[in-house]
Amino acid sequence: MGVNTETAPASVPVTNEERLAFWEAAALRLDWEDVPGRDRPWHTTHRRVPADVDAGIGPDITWFEGGRLNVAYNCVDRHVAAGRGDTVALHFEGEPGDRRTISYAELQREVSRAANALLGLGITKGDRVVIYLPVIPETVIITLAVARIGAIHSLVFGGFSAEALKFRVEDTGAKLLVTTDGQFRRGVAVPVKDNADAAVSGQNNIEHVLVVNRTTPPEQLDTVPMTKGRDVWWHNAVGQAPDVHTPEVFDAETPLFIMYTSGTTGKPKGLVHTSGGYLTQASWSFEHLFSNPDPALRAQDVHWCTADLAWVTAHTYELYGPLSNGATQVIFEGTPNTPHPGRHFEIIERYGVTQYYTAPTLVRSLMGWFPDGVPDTYDLSSIRLLGTVGEAINPEAWRWFRENVGAGTAPVVDTWWQSETGATILSPAPTDTEFKPGCAARPLPGVGTRIVDDAGNTVPPGVQGFIVVDAPGPAIARTVWGNPQRYFDSYWRQYAAQGWFLAGDGAKYDDDGDIWILGRVDDTLNVSGHLLSTIEIESALVSHPDVVEAGVCPVADPKTGHAVVAFVVLKDSATISSVAAHRASEERARVSKRREEIAAELRAHVATQIGPIAKPRDVVVVPDVPKTRSGKIMRRLLTQLFEGTTLGDTTSLQNEPSIAGIQTVLRERTTTLGNTPEVRNTHD
Repeated sequence: MGVNTETAPASVPVTNEERLAFWEAAALRLDWEDVPGRDRPWHTTHRRVPADVDAGIGPDITWFEGGRLNVAYNCVDRHVAAGRGDTVALHFEGEPGDRRTISYAELQREVSRAANALLGLGITKGDRVVIYLPVIPETVIITLAVARIGAIHSLVFGGFSAEALKFRVEDTGAKLLVTTDGQFRRGVAVPVKDNADAAVSGQNNIEHVLVVNRTTPPEQLDTVPMTKGRDVWWHNAVGQAPDVHTPEVFDAETPLFIMYTSGTTGKPKGLVHTSGGYLTQASWSFEHLFSNPDPALRAQDVHWCTADLAWVTAHTYELYGPLSNGATQVIFEGTPNTPHPGRHFEIIERYGVTQYYTAPTLVRSLMGWFPDGVPDTYDLSSIRLLGTVGEAINPEAWRWFRENVGAGTAPVVDTWWQSETGATILSPAPTDTEFKPGCAARPLPGVGTRIVDDAGNTVPPGVQGFIVVDAPGPAIARTVWGNPQRYFDSYWRQYAAQGWFLAGDGAKYDDDGDIWILGRVDDTLNVSGHLLSTIEIESALVSHPDVVEAGVCPVADPKTGHAVVAFVVLKDSATISSVAAHRASEERARVSKRREEIAAELRAHVATQIGPIAKPRDVVVVPDVPKTRSGKIMRRLLTQLFEGTTLGDTTSLQNEPSIAGIQTVLRERTTTLGNTPEVRNTHD
């Protein structure tokens, strides 16, 4: 294998031939097995067999058929072979403050040890490995090791419940679970092994559980429950394995990982991503979006994607994208406000972070923690580029982010994509000088989208429609693990005749042809025949000086069809404390009056920003709104909570305690406030 430094063309493809040539050039940035007699490593660049509507399967999509490569080699070994072994691959910072810097040469040795350990545990090509770890170096190492030997990994957020983990262990048919004794979370060592043990109880294919010691003092290791013959300590299996491993190459369509994504109904879907096409798009899009436009300056880049490693954003822009480009990056174990709200700013300053890629929900949290702006005691001058991901960012949060973290000048790549697409589809260009706050802009080179109505007709500017991907990139998921019918039904059935991928988000064009994402189509409200976007109403609420975050949901209304209910998080929650029976009548009257004032202010504010039809009927003040690990607000849960109906799947929540907080306030509403539409609040 030899390092190939060719870059993909910068122009946007127009014809299908240009698109294929674009992705061929992008793929040649990677190292492939040389094939004598061929002018390129594969025999077929792209093949697509249309979906079979009668059978309810498909489409069958392949990229770079006949080509063979090793994903881990492309992310580690080739940089060492090119003389860049001393380059820092990872700056790790643990929540308690422990730090570790790992070069590409060190990473190569660690991944080789882990690969040899996996082989010693009986893991081979095609076997599934579930990884239930926090954001620590071992998570990166074992993930790359699984890819190195041709097995399939499925990462699970370390904060998920035993039931959520159990489902993934059983659904994948995994032979190995990799976990830890515990993890540090909000200043506390949280036990994890009990959850892992519960998850592998019952009927499954697990043969071994590989355990990383993260929180237990060495002299107390015998207190960690270990099942004889099944459980193995990392420091024994991996720590004592040889640090040299020769990788073999695998077909481009070899499955690389299974990424579970929760739907509004039913069990989580295990999306299958393959090797050659996924790595091609992950690697090229990382360079396009995040690398310094001047290649001569890229050695100065320090990338930080704040996502948990189990999320697809981390797979693409924290694991495979950065490492395949030989980038230096930061990984951080903890929560952003532990031990104080400025922890992220300390990390940016300490490592000289140049690209900071995070979720709108964190930006809104930072706004609440620093209402007067980021103190000048933090040096954020290294920041060159900002990025957002998860869902559309509210314009007010976008402005705060750029002004306070990007010094008012840093470009913002406001990316839109999904677990299913594998890599970014829409984003402003990192070289842009003019931005529309909160706008996803245009498709990246090599992919295409359109916004259409139910019949597939392109909608005019200003009209909400369904965004479809009419030209997916090579990173698109190939199927749902064990359920090809669900893959077809979820993403391809509606526009099977046109061959378009249905993203499930609403969107609209503006008069310039730029695209604005309006949230999941399930979250659209229909008030008296007017279609309203939850994200638009939330953005209007967040633009109010007292609101740091908002979640808007539809509830049934006999007169209007839907009524708008807003759950809001205030910057100064103390001014709206909860009414308690033991409080003096004067205090209860003051709180009640302030509720009415805030309700009136926010309803009038929305009416001014959007129009009277969008005014929330109810405004509920809460300490937090339920969000997935990707930062998406789970609006269907808000509806279910408000209406008192059975809650759907909550396994993908990052902040499950928010549910109990909302239930408390809604009970208080019933006993104290009745059904009068006004602001309601959880703070006691």
